[in-house]
Amino acid sequence: MARVVRFHQHGGPEVLRIENVDVPRPGSGEVRIRVKALGLNRAEALLRAGTYIETPTLPSGLGLEAAGIVDAVGEGVSGVAPDDMVSIVPPISMIRWPAYGEFVVFPEHLVVRHPPSLGFEAAAALWMSHLTAYGALIDIARLQRGDFVVITAASSSVGLAAVQIAKLVGAIPVAVTRTSAKKGALLKNGATHVIASAEEDLEGRLKEIAGPDGVRVVFDAVGGSIFMPLTAAMARGGILIEYGGLSPEPTPFPLFTVLGKCLTLRGYLVHEIIGDPARLETAKAFIRDGLERGVFRPVIARTFPFEEIVQAHRFLESNEQFGKIVVTI
Repeated sequence: MARVVRFHQHGGPEVLRIENVDVPRPGSGEVRIRVKALGLNRAEALLRAGTYIETPTLPSGLGLEAAGIVDAVGEGVSGVAPDDMVSIVPPISMIRWPAYGEFVVFPEHLVVRHPPSLGFEAAAALWMSHLTAYGALIDIARLQRGDFVVITAASSSVGLAAVQIAKLVGAIPVAVTRTSAKKGALLKNGATHVIASAEEDLEGRLKEIAGPDGVRVVFDAVGGSIFMPLTAAMARGGILIEYGGLSPEPTPFPLFTVLGKCLTLRGYLVHEIIGDPARLETAKAFIRDGLERGVFRPVIARTFPFEEIVQAHRFLESNEQFGKIVVTI
């Protein structure tokens, strides 16, 4: 038997329960992992609340990121072996492959060996943030040296990963955060410029920073009314990649700005990368290179013990964190 986190009804963090279940043997092509750390993501809160893109059959497990030690392997597995230290690339379906548990089973292609120097907590905080940012900025936008890139929700784990990726390729990251409370931390973590959108004129500041050529790439998790100043400050032929919808406000379509500047507004899910074996392998190589060069390092806001999973989810929804929330087992 092993402890897992499940929920029997949709709702707030209080619906999460720690339960004992039988530990399955890994099937063909699968790996069983003794989990040491979990990385929390907003998608898990959405699944728990019943507002995610997947609809679970209840009771349901959840979770997209974990790191630990290989406990057993199924037939045909050759890339990892028992006692290897590994982390998990987020699956397309966390209903099918939930990560919140003392033991989890995942397909081999989603299991990555990592050096002991990375540590379990950092390894559990790495893949979702850096894969999401990589897919948008490198795979889709082809971010280049000298490009201005605007990163909203910049203090999130994905936002901070985007700053690190921009620095790696020589682009200029402009971090957007709601207030100036996190400005110093964003500058310390690599942002070249920081704009507090609730305190400053976002359009005016972006035009001041990027100059007459404007911003070529925008990486946005917010939506809502921020679309208007963002697109107004973009360069002709620029691309805005939308990967979230944090704003409760309707998102206007800036028709004449899009037409006048020939802008691309594109929706994006990290599933595009995870679901394409060739693109995923390229992404893994890029992220490993960033780790080896010391440019990539997950920023961990706070750790919680497994027994405090409810409190961890409450903190996740507080929006007070700077970086990733990690749960240790």
